[in-house]
Amino acid sequence: MGFVRLADLVFYAFAALTIAGAAGCAFSRNIIYSAWAMLFAFLGVAGLYVFLGADFPAVAQVLIYVGGILVLILFAIMLTRQIGGDPRLTNAHLGLPVGAALAAATIGTLAYMAVMAPWKTVPVPSYEPVSAALGTAFLTDFLLPFEVASVVLLAALVGAVIIARKEIKEDSDMVLE
Repeated sequence: MGFVRLADLVFYAFAALTIAGAAGCAFSRNIIYSAWAMLFAFLGVAGLYVFLGADFPAVAQVLIYVGGILVLILFAIMLTRQIGGDPRLTNAHLGLPVGAALAAATIGTLAYMAVMAPWKTVPVPSYEPVSAALGTAFLTDFLLPFEVASVVLLAALVGAVIIARKEIKEDSDMVLE
C-alpha cells in the first residue's frame, strides 16, 4: 500500500465536512443547530471548489450561500414566533417508510448508473482564473444591470424589515390593551 497524498487528505477532509454538515442539518432536532450544520456544509462545498481550482464558484458559495441564504434563514428563524404546527395535521407516520423507499430507490439508481456507465478519461483543460475578467465585466459592460439588481435587492431587504417591524408593533399593541 502506497502513501496517501496530501491532496487526497484535503479532498477527504472537505468531503467529510460537507457530508457531516449535511447530515447534521438533516437530522438535527434543533433548528438553530441545523442552521449551524448547514454553515459547515456550505463551507465544505466551498472548500471542494477551491480544491478543484474554481476560485469564483468558491467565493460565490461563501458570499451567496453563507453570507446571504444562511443569514436569511437565521433571521426567519428569529422572527418566527411559532415554529411548530398542530401535530395532528401532519402525516408523520408516512415519513419514515416513504423516505426510506425513496432513498433506497435513489441509491440503487445511482449505483446502477455508476457500475454501467462507460467511464472515459479526458484531458484536463488549462486553468485560467475567471474572477478578474468577471469583475471587469461587471464594472464596465454590465454596470447598469449590476446596479439595478443591487437596488432591487436593497429595496426587498428594506421592505422585509418594514413588514417585520410592523408585525412586531401590532403584537406589542395587542399586549398593552
